[in-house]
Amino acid sequence: MKLSQLIGGSDDAAVTGFAIDHRKVAPGTVFGAFRGARFNGEEFIEDAVRSGAVAVVAAPGARVEGAVHVSDDNPRERFAALAAQFFAPFPEVAVAVTGTNGKTSTVEMTRQLWRMAGHHAASIGTLGVTTADDRVYTGLTTPDVVTFLSNVAGLAREGVTHLAFEASSHGLTQYRTEGLPVAAAAFTNLGRDHLDYHGDMGAYLTAKLRLFSEVLSPDGTAVVWADDVEAGRVIDLARARGNKLVTVGTRGGTLRLVDRTPTLLGQGLVIEADGATHQVRLPLIGGYQAANALVAAGLVIATGGDVAGTIANLSRLQPVPGRLERAAIARSGAPVYVDYAHTPDALEAAIAALKPHAGGRLVVVFGAGGDRDAGKRETMGQVANTQADVVIVTDDNPRTEHPATIRAAILRGAPGAREIGDRREAIAAAVQEAGAEDIVLIAGKGHEQGQVVGDLVLPFDDVTVARESAA
Repeated sequence: MKLSQLIGGSDDAAVTGFAIDHRKVAPGTVFGAFRGARFNGEEFIEDAVRSGAVAVVAAPGARVEGAVHVSDDNPRERFAALAAQFFAPFPEVAVAVTGTNGKTSTVEMTRQLWRMAGHHAASIGTLGVTTADDRVYTGLTTPDVVTFLSNVAGLAREGVTHLAFEASSHGLTQYRTEGLPVAAAAFTNLGRDHLDYHGDMGAYLTAKLRLFSEVLSPDGTAVVWADDVEAGRVIDLARARGNKLVTVGTRGGTLRLVDRTPTLLGQGLVIEADGATHQVRLPLIGGYQAANALVAAGLVIATGGDVAGTIANLSRLQPVPGRLERAAIARSGAPVYVDYAHTPDALEAAIAALKPHAGGRLVVVFGAGGDRDAGKRETMGQVANTQADVVIVTDDNPRTEHPATIRAAILRGAPGAREIGDRREAIAAAVQEAGAEDIVLIAGKGHEQGQVVGDLVLPFDDVTVARESAA
């Protein structure tokens, strides 16, 4: 592709790729130089040009010499649009999911439901790039726009026709998923998270709503979990834009959840849709997993899926790694679950999901991440303290903070909790002390394969540690 094909003009320089990291620039690259919270990409323009950048997308005031300056007041958005032109084509159908909790489960369930309907489907998010054949871990809910678009284009070349991806608040704010036509966008819920980045809940919600105000195609469909307190904001926005609307939940108009009955290994759902009543045995535990499944079904229906067939396929959904994943059975017979819950709302939902199944005590092991929203730590402690029977506070990913400081903040909300800093020791204590009628919940890290301490990522997997403790 020639540069003139991307930006107009007469420059016939060959474009070979896109990069936002100057160290990845090669001859023919279009470099994106953005001002961020920690780094100013404009400081690396000279290095990028020296490495062969043919164009630099940057703000009007940036100094660019030796390459074409693509000037824009919103260089992130312009860069993403140009990158999309370069990497296209993409899968025929793409949907995005935003919300504080449930994004990962919802995109993966959407992928599964599409696959059951006969489509070649994939998902992108916290679990990585997932297809029916393989999974490649990326380590980010929403990767940078170059990685995202190149991955999406690669999936299309492999024959993927349907894609579901997570749209995090960071990703939406930083234009990491621009340029890809989005046929349907889903909203799961809003709870406290990432206030270290957004500042307050208003700014956090605004970031989420951008999926519906700018990213969703004008003729696309908004899929909304109608039971959330902020659902009305999304519904009003969709109606104002003229988007089609699919609402799900006990207040849903498209898929109405009439009844939910917990069973030993799942739950029975009664759903009303198109004037008919459907009964489904969902093989997943917890109210929030039912919510995620219904939102996924809504996305499938919004993109042409058969209503009755999609609802029936809910009974065939498989668990999502790290999301109320039953990791082990203790020697006593107590089941041990691992969940990614790392916010007050998510922890409360995970506890509520497991509590009805505990004949004895519900034992919860959790911590909180360092260098992240410190205000949620005491609240998480309060949630565990009031709703679990036994609470063990341990380390999560302390990052550059002192672990004891994080634990102390949690313990202010859970004064009766037990403190075991070493996560492996804390998990072992919970598993080995659990009685036959008890249930153990290990929360916070879910699918993660490492523990971030300082600048190091130490190998650590809650599921593996739980199984070793139960052996």
